[in-house]
Parts: sequence; structure tokens; C-alpha cells
Amino acid sequence: MPEVPPAPDGTAGPPAHVIAKPGVALGVIVAIASVAQFMAVLDTSIVNIALPAMRSALGLSANVQQWVVDGYLVAFGGFLLLAARASDLFGRTRVFQAGLVLFTLASLAGGLATDGTMLLIARAVQGLGAAALAPVSLSLITASHAHATPGQRTKALAIWAAAGSSAAAVGMILGGVLTAELSWRWVFFVNVPLGAAVLAATVGWLLPAGGNGGQRKHLDLPDALTITLGTGLLVYGVSAATEYGLGSAAVIAALAGSAALLAAFILIERKKDQPLVRLSIFRHRGLSVASLVMLCAGVLMTATIFFLSLYFQQVLGYTALRAGLALLPMTVLIVVGSFVCRALVPVLGVRKLTLAGALPAAAGLAWLTAIPAQPPTYMVHVLGPTLLIGAGLGLIILPSTISATTGLPPHEAGLASGLVNVARQIGGAVGLAALVTAASDAAGRAPHPDAIVHGYHVALAGDAGVAVLAAAAALFLPAFAKPAAPAANPGRSAASPVRQGSAATTGSPAGDPH
Repeated sequence: MPEVPPAPDGTAGPPAHVIAKPGVALGVIVAIASVAQFMAVLDTSIVNIALPAMRSALGLSANVQQWVVDGYLVAFGGFLLLAARASDLFGRTRVFQAGLVLFTLASLAGGLATDGTMLLIARAVQGLGAAALAPVSLSLITASHAHATPGQRTKALAIWAAAGSSAAAVGMILGGVLTAELSWRWVFFVNVPLGAAVLAATVGWLLPAGGNGGQRKHLDLPDALTITLGTGLLVYGVSAATEYGLGSAAVIAALAGSAALLAAFILIERKKDQPLVRLSIFRHRGLSVASLVMLCAGVLMTATIFFLSLYFQQVLGYTALRAGLALLPMTVLIVVGSFVCRALVPVLGVRKLTLAGALPAAAGLAWLTAIPAQPPTYMVHVLGPTLLIGAGLGLIILPSTISATTGLPPHEAGLASGLVNVARQIGGAVGLAALVTAASDAAGRAPHPDAIVHGYHVALAGDAGVAVLAAAAALFLPAFAKPAAPAANPGRSAASPVRQGSAATTGSPAGDPH
């Protein structure tokens, strides 16, 4: 292997855009990144179908059942920024491999869980591993494609986004098949051989440093812990309202503590020379608006699957496999929409595509508020609305990803990808907690199916409102988000700042209206 030139500060290390070993094609990086993204997102949905089986086998309470989902999302979202920043400072490959090891071992532990406590700990550690996989997988692509053609970059991002979107959908079917044919434990065990294979691929094909850019290796853990505890308390406070009531001391204390920690995080970041999050990055409108859209997408993906899987199994008495098959058409449309979206981005632009996704999703969720407590007419009560939802969700993720990551310098790729993933995972955790609380309050304490389904109606109506919010936010996205032309001097480009307000920063060509 040829000797790596020294970085600007005198330390040995490849520039930020150098990821793979010599002779390794960009497609290999895309494949590794996409499989890792698939694994991380798969575990946000695959457990939903298996929840009733887990509850029965381990004697889980309804609150613990919710935290099997939320525990993963809180750890996932809470540590994303730390992992993203660490990848920029210490090398993407190192952080990526550490995430793979954690995720794989925690999956094994989850499959071997003997009680609720062991399961929740395994899920939290899984989320910690996923926090490294999701943003670093995206930054592997954005950094390695910094000087690729716009078409190559869009294709790579489309594959990565499709992997994430299809994983959320495939999880519903795969979870049903594994739970019905083997056991609920296999929704965790399935990650073990996959994680080992991806880890072997990174050892064989990626540079050990993986693009640390020669930056000073300094990472403040207090910053990361502040944001993680703040988001964790927010989720806990919202979810605890189901058990203790919104005005209880426990809920008020949790929400007040969350607000204080999040405010402290902002003050800390404003005063630091080397912050975990450079707050001025939010002046990049494509990133700030896309983060809001992705927050809404997290709610839609997580809550919709959660409530439908419980409705099918706990109200209608479906098996896990039948519940997964009932959602198969929605799954197919999410996957197809993700791939079709790539061809539509250059034609319609990110704003119109996001609107074209959010509005049908809102209509489908509003339609689902009519699901009955008795066995429904599948074509009318299930197939129709879920087709609209699937078609809509398939069009949301890629435009937001392109908008968020376009026009930023490669050395901030980890931060940008971390922020949009934080929005998606925290949106899923907080949104699910809020909608579960709303459903429980609407249903009351009565176990009667009519009361339970009324609670689902309220939650799905709230979910539809989130889709409308995504559509409203989409109006503020740039009409088109096109990558800037590759710089003439790649080595300098990776480290040079991008002027705020320029075409490169906004992601729009000069003169193109936003």
C-alpha cells in the first residue's frame, strides 16, 4: 500500500474523502454503508411484530413493551451526534467498526434475554451501536463521493436511502416470519451473521483510519451526555404520563429536567471553540428544514407500524405472520417508492417530491382512523389506506437526505448525517411515546376492544397530523438541491469552509429560486 501523506497538522492520515483501500471501487463503499444502514433501521421495526410474543414469554408490562422500542430509539438518537463527531475526529472506519461490534453483540444478548431487564439493556446497547452505524454509513458515502459526479452521488444516496426505507418495511414481514416459524428471539439473532459479514468487509476493504482528515482528536463527552440525557428524559416524561398522569410530579420533573439539559447543551455549544454541534450549521436551510421533515418521518415510520401490529395481533387475533402479510403491500410500495424517487429527484426536485410523499401519507393515516374493532373489510379498511401510506413514505426519505447533505464540506459530513438521523430517531421515540399516551388516555382503563380501538383512532389521527406538518415543512425546502461541482483541488476542498449563502451551501445552483 502506498504511504499515506501527512495531514496539514503533521499527523499521518488520509484526507477526509479517502475511505477505501487502493483499487476498491466506490460501489463497495456504497454496499457496506447500505447494509449497515439496513441493519440499524431494521431493528426499529422488526421487533414490533414480535412484541406480543416477547410480552407473553418474558411477562412484560405494557410500559416495558413500549420501551423495547423506545429504549433502542433513545440510545440511537441520543448518541448519534457523539458517534458522528467521533467519526470526523478519530476516523470513520474505526467508529463504524466499533458500532458493528456493539450492535452485533447486543443483538446476541437480546436473543438470549431471560427477563425484561436483560432485554431492555440489550436494546439500549443495540441502539448505541446503531448510533455509530447510521450517521457514519451516510458519511462514508458523502465523503467518498465528494468529488464524484452529481449523478454518481445521487445514485449512491438513493441506494443508501432505499436501504433504510426498505429495512423499516422489510422488518414487518421478516419479524412476522421469524416469530411464527422460529421464535421471537430470531428477530435479534438474525443480526449476528450479518454484522459479522459487514465487519469482515470493512477490515478487508476500508482504510483503518477511514478519513479522519488529520483533525485534532478532542471529543467532549459532557456535551454528548447532556444531549443524550436531555432527550432521554423527554421521552421518559412523555411516556410516563400514561402511567402517572401529565400533571404528576414525576412527569413534570422529567420534562423540566429535559428542558434544562437541552438549554444547557445549546449554551455549552455556543461558547466552545470545538463544539459537538456547530450551531451555525443550521443556517444551511436544506439541513434545518430536512431535519424537521426527518423528525416527522421518524414518527410516521415508528408509530404507524407499532399501532397496526398491535391492532392486528391484540385486537383481531392475527398471528405474527399474518400481521406481517397484511402489511406486505405497504412494504412493497415503500421499497418501490424509494427506488423510483431517485429518478424523480432531478425532474421534480426535493420540495415537490416531499410534498408528494407527505400528503398521501396523511390521507392514508386519516383513512385508518376508521378501522373497526371487529374483523375489517381488508380492501377498504386496511389495503386502501396502507397503500397510500406506503406510497407516501417511500418518497420522503431520499429528498430530505439529499437536501440535508448537499453543499456542506466533506469534513462536516458526519455532523450533517448525524443531525438528520438524530431527528428521525428522536422523532420516532418522542412521537411514539406521545401517541401511546394519547391512545391510552382515549381508551381509558377499559380492556374492551372498542375502547382500545378508539385509542388507536386518536393515535392515528395524531399521526396524520404529523404527516401534514411534514408537508408544511416541505414548502420551505429548496426547490432543487444539486451538489456543487467537484473542486479543482480535492485536498484543499475537504478542509476549506463553505461560504454561507453561496450556491454550494444552499444546495441550489446560482440564480435558482428557493
